[in-house]
Amino acid sequence: MSITHIVLLLLVVVLIFGTKKLRNIGSDLGGAMRDFKKGMDGDEEAKAAREREDKLRADPPVTGQVPPTHTESTEPRDRAP
Repeated sequence: MSITHIVLLLLVVVLIFGTKKLRNIGSDLGGAMRDFKKGMDGDEEAKAAREREDKLRADPPVTGQVPPTHTESTEPRDRAP
């Protein structure tokens, strides 16, 4: 396809649709592509929130508290040892 074919095709498209309609189509197509990429990559804020959640799950905070131990016997409380 030569350059003259492309120019002729563009002229026919402009005559059929008009410049205003082509501008609207171009902006709609650009917006759709932008939204698609945003959906594929994910929103930056949502991505950062997921990374924070993953980091918290992977590395729980270290505390100085010792978990309580179970010292009671399995016998009922009303009995004396």
